[in-house]
Amino acid sequence: MAVSILLRSRIVSMFLLFNLFSSEFGFLRLGSSLGINYGQVANNLPSPEQVRLLLTSLRITKTRIYDTNPRVLTAFANTGIDLIVTVPNEAVGVMMDPRQALQWVMTNVQPYFPATKITGISVGNEVYTSDDPTLMSNLVPALLSIHSALVQLGLDSYIHVSTANSLAVLENSYPPSMGSFKPEMANLLVPFLQFLAATKSPFWINAYPYFAYKDSPAKVSLDYVLFNPNAGMVDPYTKLRYDNMLYAQVDAVIFAIARLGYGGVDVRVSETGWPSKGDPNEVGATVENARAYNRNLLLRQIRSEGTPVRPNQRLEVYLFALFNEDMKPGPTSERNYGLYQPDGTMVYNVGLAALTSSASVSLTSSATRENGETMNRIHVMGLPLCPNTTKKKKQ
Repeated sequence: MAVSILLRSRIVSMFLLFNLFSSEFGFLRLGSSLGINYGQVANNLPSPEQVRLLLTSLRITKTRIYDTNPRVLTAFANTGIDLIVTVPNEAVGVMMDPRQALQWVMTNVQPYFPATKITGISVGNEVYTSDDPTLMSNLVPALLSIHSALVQLGLDSYIHVSTANSLAVLENSYPPSMGSFKPEMANLLVPFLQFLAATKSPFWINAYPYFAYKDSPAKVSLDYVLFNPNAGMVDPYTKLRYDNMLYAQVDAVIFAIARLGYGGVDVRVSETGWPSKGDPNEVGATVENARAYNRNLLLRQIRSEGTPVRPNQRLEVYLFALFNEDMKPGPTSERNYGLYQPDGTMVYNVGLAALTSSASVSLTSSATRENGETMNRIHVMGLPLCPNTTKKKKQ
């Protein structure tokens, strides 16, 4: 108990100190569409109750987790924080059975709602780049069963159902107006897009410009991927100008969806971020670059920016991640995406704590990102700039 109180006091002190230091940036007015990942793949993280304190201190209003941890769901009750929960990939096949889907919703969603403001269910993560044909074919039936369960329980108007996708679903993304899905995925993606259109649910995409720079630092402009001032590029067909890679990636997905006949589907970014530390071969993984990427993205969100294709529709983005996570597998970068260390100290300062009472930010959990880092690539700007950023889930 004494240790818990001491840790809680330390975290509160760090938050207050962060508020003082963040004055160098002025007061940030953040829109409700920006997200930050709340990861749980670690053995030294604060408790969900302490994380709730952090989120409410920062006036964060949206959270995404990759499971249905009862302690998290309970801790977030009566906070007003929007929460997206996840059906893990290994349970997708089971969710095809309407009875099992109903039981899952009755166990993992209904008991907590509406005190815990669950607003979405992600069925699996990066399923279509999992290299598991059975899992891929099971996804849409599972989505339908989960949605039907929500309808049966009267929750469908409050909770959407979708899944997060790797950019590796694209065959081409340069220029953005030529964005297209891999032909072999069309028979899977058309029913998926039909479901999203019918239920008015978003197409979630995990997009990491960092990987593009890491793979080709001599060819890819660092300023372009970091949102810094740069010459940018002009799409030769739409004549739209892009001054950052993230928006180009999102618009490539928008065009790919439109090519299959579902141009009205909303596209949102479920994961994006930049590591503050990496292995010797992980070029660009530095504190300075991580701070620049996340800081500049925050500033874009303050302006409620949309992409060039949808300039009047604020792009919803979930930043990766809240904490560094010491148990994540893979290269050093995987354990260093966080804005905070587990003890509450800042890895670097992006001014996140300097929020007014009307401001809000969103969060995503990294509890279980999928499938090891397979670097299947698609071409952006004529280069392999959009790798498959699939991660291995660790329960």
